Amino acid sequence: MITIAPVPRHPPLVRITHWTAAASVAALVVSGTAILLAHPRLYWGETGVAGEPSLVDLPLPLVLTGQTGWGRSLHFLSAWTIVITGVVYVVAGMRRGRFRWPHYDALQRRTYTVVVFVLLPLMIWTGLAMSPAIASVVPFAVLVLGGHQSARTIHFAGASALVVFVVGHVVMVGLAGFRRYVGAMITGDLPVPKEVL
Repeated sequence: MITIAPVPRHPPLVRITHWTAAASVAALVVSGTAILLAHPRLYWGETGVAGEPSLVDLPLPLVLTGQTGWGRSLHFLSAWTIVITGVVYVVAGMRRGRFRWPHYDALQRRTYTVVVFVLLPLMIWTGLAMSPAIASVVPFAVLVLGGHQSARTIHFAGASALVVFVVGHVVMVGLAGFRRYVGAMITGDLPVPKEVL
């Protein structure tokens, strides 16, 4: 006889940080798109304005509303939410040895390591480097990237990589059993078949 027995999978802190990060990423994509629609061109260096040659013209319509205030505000709020969530996740994960990731194969471990310890810190750095206030206090943080517009271009590339990661993550969860694994991320238990004598 086979019954389904729950196996502890995700502690509450992991589930809370996962869903907070998921909501923040969704808000960042929406607000980032709104910001890009106001000026869908990327430049390299310190300056970049309409009329100057661009490095990349994104295939987005140019929406000349000038109203990106809500997009910037939501982006700023969501970015700090994901930063705080990420710090909590990393500190707790290091204290509990979670980053050994025993349930994942080598490719998954490498991917999560790059996302958590390389890509997300790069996004924070490039995001801060676009701020004139940060540039005035720590100009080296901007100069080493090549300027404000270079930081924006690198930020866009990093954001694109994160979107690819999220889509890949959702596809892999879907292939492995969407209801089962999403349920585990909600309840913390992963139902697995267990033989009962």
